[in-house]
Amino acid sequence: MDKKSAFFILLSVIILAVMLYLIGIDNVIDALKGADLGLIALAIVIQFVAFLLYTLRWKLLNNLADIDVGFRQLFPIMMVGLAVNNITPSGRGGGEPVRAYILAKEHGYSLKDTFATVVADRVLDTFPFIVLAAITIISMILYFDIAQWLLVVLVLSVIAIIAILAMLIYLCINPGFGNRVEGWIMAVVNRVYKKGSDDLQVKIHENIFGFQKTMKLIISDKKMLCYTIPLSFVIWICEIMRVYIVFLAFGATLNVIVIGEVFIIASLVGMIPLLPGGLGAVDGVMISFYSKAGVSASLAAPVTMVERLISFWMASIIGLIILPHYGSSVLEKISIGSSAEELENSIKED
Repeated sequence: MDKKSAFFILLSVIILAVMLYLIGIDNVIDALKGADLGLIALAIVIQFVAFLLYTLRWKLLNNLADIDVGFRQLFPIMMVGLAVNNITPSGRGGGEPVRAYILAKEHGYSLKDTFATVVADRVLDTFPFIVLAAITIISMILYFDIAQWLLVVLVLSVIAIIAILAMLIYLCINPGFGNRVEGWIMAVVNRVYKKGSDDLQVKIHENIFGFQKTMKLIISDKKMLCYTIPLSFVIWICEIMRVYIVFLAFGATLNVIVIGEVFIIASLVGMIPLLPGGLGAVDGVMISFYSKAGVSASLAAPVTMVERLISFWMASIIGLIILPHYGSSVLEKISIGSSAEELENSIKED
């Protein structure tokens, strides 16, 4: 973990500690003492089911791209990716290149192919989220009195996600658009690199073409989409049911639809690349909206704490424990500015 990520995590923990202090730590502790541990254990089981379903969806996509890696090998890579998403303030996307890199490095596949399956996996996760987010925002407007600035941020976030998703899909199905993207990249490269730009242009062309080919293969398979899209909705349902079970553990009976709406809004906030995993911001949003729904802050806070321990901290700890197995250099080699060539060279060096 680099110093920047450590700083953001520390800042997030401080924000959470301040919120707990304002709510009343004694009240939170009393609520935690009365929680049903059996139901909390059930919530943990549901979270692990979600982890397994995430891995299953990715495996199906890998099979379609002729990447023959077993479920048991993919599961730890998935957990590492989830952990990196949580510790990097990059809109829940920091772990995707890490997944692609580890899969390519450990099992000898091309990075452009592994990255294509990771992107396709993210697209399938995003599609049901957009549907649920749109329904949630409409519902929030009708039934909640939310600040106008927050409504604007949420709507713009959904629009941005839709635009990125549409551009990505268009890139995969339209070779001409891919050529324009390649031309734009090469214009930037030629300004930076004076020598060897011809070789680099060939590499960029091969990577974009290979990525397009694999992605087009995935998104054009209707049978695969019939499996993976419903599976993606089931995963989101598992996430919402986990929160509902945690509420039941504290003796609360908040409507599962309201819980789902708050969870989707909190997830949207978590995608804003300010704090790692939205830690602090997500917690605050959840506590605030649960309170607006009639749950006391002294109950909403411990529910949110336990829910985040299961969904955020458990995944982070498991993934970071697994990470050294793939080498401590993984996070050093993966960065926002890493080019495809640098990543490929890293794989060859290892």
